[in-house]
Amino acid sequence: MASALIHPVILCGGAGQRLWPLSSPEQPKPLLPLVGNKSMLQLTADRVSDRTRYAAPIVVCGTLHARQVENQLVEAGAAPATMIVEPASRNTAPAIALAAASVAPETALLVMPSDHLVERAEPFRRAVDLALPAALDGRIVTFGIEPTRPENGYGYIRIGERLSEGVHVVDAFVEKPELERATAYLAEGGYSWNAGIFLFRAGDYLAALARHAPAIAVAAQSSLELARKDGIHIRPDPEAFGASPSLSIDYAVIEKTERAAVVPVEMGWSDIGSWDAVYEFSGKDAEGNALSGDVLALGTEGSLIHSDGPTVAAIGVRDLLILVSDGSVLVLPRGESQRVREIADLLAKRSPDANPGSR
Repeated sequence: MASALIHPVILCGGAGQRLWPLSSPEQPKPLLPLVGNKSMLQLTADRVSDRTRYAAPIVVCGTLHARQVENQLVEAGAAPATMIVEPASRNTAPAIALAAASVAPETALLVMPSDHLVERAEPFRRAVDLALPAALDGRIVTFGIEPTRPENGYGYIRIGERLSEGVHVVDAFVEKPELERATAYLAEGGYSWNAGIFLFRAGDYLAALARHAPAIAVAAQSSLELARKDGIHIRPDPEAFGASPSLSIDYAVIEKTERAAVVPVEMGWSDIGSWDAVYEFSGKDAEGNALSGDVLALGTEGSLIHSDGPTVAAIGVRDLLILVSDGSVLVLPRGESQRVREIADLLAKRSPDANPGSR
């Protein structure tokens, strides 16, 4: 018999591109303390730390990060119940399938990316409480964020009829629309950003996969049947899991199922997907600067400046992002941080010896 507790599933990984030079494939965003003193992973675990409501987390991550992930969670007092170590990256739908197939079908799973920020914990908890009856009734529930700007980097949810207090049918799901369409959605209203957080019963998710993306369900279940198990660690069979298509949960299930529901919630959410977002959610001084490390700022306004080593002195500049880490320096205007991925792509083409910032 499954526990009545909600079982958090924390998805932890990343390529380490968007927040270079601090992030890297070896040290991706979830493992970094970008907003405050705790890593994004630890902040995620904090949100589900009440053991009267939530079981110890199930974590899905890659081999490269498994030890760091486990150590950070133990340090935060959130030791995982299960560590599922993926032999290869296959996007979110297969990763979640591994978690779902590892528990009893009636288990309620709260799936969360490990690198998102939620500033207000109480609205988050209330949204989960509102979503739980719908999930136990067979719905696959996602959580929607009211758009504050036209944004073509997020998926959008068109909110449909009311099912119960705070819970609505998903009328449509739109994956990362063009900016013109995103602007129209903002003007029209009735749309939410998809926060990438989900609540459902394990068996309902696997059933949806079996209907809409059967190869993923088969690969996940087969790889677990052949998995190596050592304490809390589960290592799915590489060959069986490698046969899975690489699809997000949005493409594999949410866009296709008739059982999707959404709970709109205002909880101070961000995916912290750029240095501009880090600046937005960081504490600032009277001049609007977010400073960390050995930094001197004279006549400087509206800037994010970080150094993990040498002294950085900024004089008379405004609205800059200046990041110094591991021998690498990044300087760019605020508002341009989506281009950091271009630098990361260029660096990936160079040999490690030619790039002192690679790790």
